[in-house]
Amino acid sequence: MRVAILTMFSGLSTTYSLVNVVADQIKMLLKANVQIKVLVSETCPDTERTGVFSDEKLEWVKITNTRNGENIRWHDYSGGTGKVHETFFEEADEIAKDFVKHLKDVDVCIMHDILYQGWHLVHNIAIRKAQKELPHLRFLAFTHSLPVNRPKELEYPFSARFTGMPNTKFVYPTYSGISALAKQYDIPEGKCAVVYNTLPLIESMSPEVQRVADCIDLINAEILIIYPARLTTGKRFEKVAALAGAIKTKTEKSTKVVFCDFPSADIPSAIYKGMIQMEGKKYGLCADDMLFTSDAGYSDGFPRRGVFELFQLSNLFICPSYSESFGLTVLEAGSRGNFLVLNEAVPALKELGGALGAYFMRWDARNFGYDTHEKYNPSEKEYYEEHGRVIVNLMREDRSLNGKTIIRNKYNAQWICRNQLMPLLET
Repeated sequence: MRVAILTMFSGLSTTYSLVNVVADQIKMLLKANVQIKVLVSETCPDTERTGVFSDEKLEWVKITNTRNGENIRWHDYSGGTGKVHETFFEEADEIAKDFVKHLKDVDVCIMHDILYQGWHLVHNIAIRKAQKELPHLRFLAFTHSLPVNRPKELEYPFSARFTGMPNTKFVYPTYSGISALAKQYDIPEGKCAVVYNTLPLIESMSPEVQRVADCIDLINAEILIIYPARLTTGKRFEKVAALAGAIKTKTEKSTKVVFCDFPSADIPSAIYKGMIQMEGKKYGLCADDMLFTSDAGYSDGFPRRGVFELFQLSNLFICPSYSESFGLTVLEAGSRGNFLVLNEAVPALKELGGALGAYFMRWDARNFGYDTHEKYNPSEKEYYEEHGRVIVNLMREDRSLNGKTIIRNKYNAQWICRNQLMPLLET
């Protein structure tokens, strides 16, 4: 499949939000192995081609913006009637020839605001002229602003901003705008579609977090647990893995655990990791549901900045630690909007968690002057599964936390490309 992205950008400053939207769309399509050509204005400077715009896999096409050696000046024609400047139609003809030349080998042309913006009226008319010579070409016409009311009086060429186009789907970023979009172009709502704008969470984070994301699926996990600690049995890593496995088994939610570990002299790391993985699998996790950052290249510990960023992504923090003098990671996780599950038998965790509205479970613990030992009736497995069900229900009822999870799961490039953009390209 060959796709053209028609923007007519005259510059690529990221302060212009549409530049960022298009950049994210290009990344999606490149990852989906789609061949892309990007159509910009002749005046768009090559020096501004940075980031994904400089990707060698892109075909970069400059559409004419001159006539008889003079620069074409764009006029903002936003009304339904009026008078265009004297050379308008000659300019549209010149641009149309360029469109035909560069779109004849393309399957789908994605237009961004070309049919919507008043200053693109000349390009609007040009692409409609070009379409008559490109009967095979399908179009997706994206609108990125609030649809405008359709005027009662319309005259050509101004009517192009309020008229549908053959073989075209009209696209808006939210379902709430579909009715207004259809009214603007006087088309059935069935000719409209929704493609969300993306929130590039992982891409905006540090290289360390991006490296972790390459090793485990952080974006699509419905339950994402981050546990940073020294790799010692006192931190009860295996209990985190066990509860995570029980949650996955009981609720059927995709669950991932990232252990931001660093070595301890208490026990050989390889032996303890094996114990943790075995316990996680025993309760329902798969091998690819767990990651130790030491196995991702950070054998001496994961950067603190990266831990904070991972907490921004995660939604559940479990701390079954045997003893704590304070529990700073509880504050770190809580400050990033995680649901807190703490060991009630540890005084410091009980104190912190009580003030923070944490959910408490009981594990063996060291108290002041004595140790506690828990017995689970009828079994530890059933204890975890019952609490796991309650935890997930409470997380779902927490609107802010639920919103955080939905944003990560649904407004990312993978989900949008798979569920919204590619189906439009393939139909």
